[in-house]
Amino acid sequence: MNYDLVINSTPNEVVIALLNEKRLVELHREKNNSRFSVGDIYFGKVKKVMTGLNAAFVDVGYEKDAFLHYLDLGPQANSLYKFVEQTRSGKQNVSNLMYFKNLPDIKKEGKINEIVKSGQQILVQVAKEPISAKGPRITSEISLAGRYLVLIPFADKISVSSKIKSFEEKNRLKQLMQTIKPKNFGVIVRTVAEGKSVTELENDLNDLVGRWDECHKTLKTAQPPHRVLGEVDRTNAILRDFLNASFNNIHVNDKKLFDELKIYIRNIAPEKESIAKFYDNTKVPIFDHFGIEKQIKSLFGKTVHMKTGAYLVVEHTEALHVIDVNSGNRAKSDNTQEQNAFEVNMEAAIEVARQLKLRDMGGIIVVDFIDMHNQENRKLLFDKLKEEMKTDRAKHNILPPSKFGLIQITRQRLRPEVNVEVLETCPACNGSGKIQPSLLFVDQIENTLRFIASEQNEKELTLNVHPYIEAFITKGSLFKKSLAKKWAATHKVKLKIQAQASYTFMEYKFLNKDHEEIVL
Repeated sequence: MNYDLVINSTPNEVVIALLNEKRLVELHREKNNSRFSVGDIYFGKVKKVMTGLNAAFVDVGYEKDAFLHYLDLGPQANSLYKFVEQTRSGKQNVSNLMYFKNLPDIKKEGKINEIVKSGQQILVQVAKEPISAKGPRITSEISLAGRYLVLIPFADKISVSSKIKSFEEKNRLKQLMQTIKPKNFGVIVRTVAEGKSVTELENDLNDLVGRWDECHKTLKTAQPPHRVLGEVDRTNAILRDFLNASFNNIHVNDKKLFDELKIYIRNIAPEKESIAKFYDNTKVPIFDHFGIEKQIKSLFGKTVHMKTGAYLVVEHTEALHVIDVNSGNRAKSDNTQEQNAFEVNMEAAIEVARQLKLRDMGGIIVVDFIDMHNQENRKLLFDKLKEEMKTDRAKHNILPPSKFGLIQITRQRLRPEVNVEVLETCPACNGSGKIQPSLLFVDQIENTLRFIASEQNEKELTLNVHPYIEAFITKGSLFKKSLAKKWAATHKVKLKIQAQASYTFMEYKFLNKDHEEIVL
């Protein structure tokens, strides 16, 4: 599979689109001032201990206190809290854990008030971002994710990804980690580490140890609530998780971000540095150039159409998401009802898996496929959905179809669902349902042109309008000049008319010579 990453950087956010064979499969929005992302480590203060919930609420600086359940403390919670206390008091001057004495693991089924006290200052990590009215969900089991490894302080265990099938490779990686791993640190070897050299793995490990050291230094003087270590930004996190032989290109429209990406790729995969490409076309937005904007508009609405005429209807509630599969005009007269239902369902299974990743839908998802009576067809549909969901990095569980044709899915929810508003307020009527007389519209355009030419002294302009309006303005004849030529001569400007298919009839914009919109 060929993956392309397209990054659109704006002053307020960075939008990252992942394309598979030019089809949009993931979309991520990273606010430039974003906090409380999954992986961020905070020095917080316990506000309440709720024995009934077996959980505590911790102030990490968010408007709602973060939620820490007993099961999220991690086995080494007491060791972590001891480390924090000794660091704060000056007894633990180094981040190295070689001489640090771990405390016994906590009980698997204990009580939160035995471990955590109200007013206690603790180190926690964001496990789930704030969603809706809920604050972040946090854990005391700190882990630092790298390209090939995940470092876990106080664990002192080595695990290798179950996706690495070779017994010899697993043994090689385990033995290698035993020789280079610092004492009192646990390591999880990720799937992409398969076949990697000692140098590559050691460099990744050293980078993670360096981040732990940075966390320790900040912890010495931090006052809660305080973020002591931020997770790498979303762009780098996606690169870290995805960068492999199937990655073809990374296109980015911001020079500073482009330079940062080059450095990052050079560090983790120097042989792939050339895949980063700077997009410098100011005339056409980067998402328009790669056809992403059109895909976003067609994929994020309530109704999602498929190529064969079938479509999905996606509904959201507070508790779950519901996806309804409809055949539309897909039915073939020469096929039986069962065969038509099977073909529509198989196509829908591909689109459902795509939609879950694209919208990052989490929690409970119920998919209402078209009823099929053949048990073999039901099994094939179930297998198809499982196969399509294999590439989904979020933890998920799929139940077989019920007798009503429903398939239930649970999918890990780590961050708010990606929601793109595809319905637009009419720029001509501003939602009122009424517009100005069309007879006066062309006069309004000329009046705006007159003001820009005379008052703002712009002499080179581009006018973007709906294709019908463009045709009307540029149409001339053998004996009669077009309106565009008359305007250019009258107001002494160089005027270019451009048709924009996405504009409404009564929408227009003037651009200057640098192709920047002139806002009046």
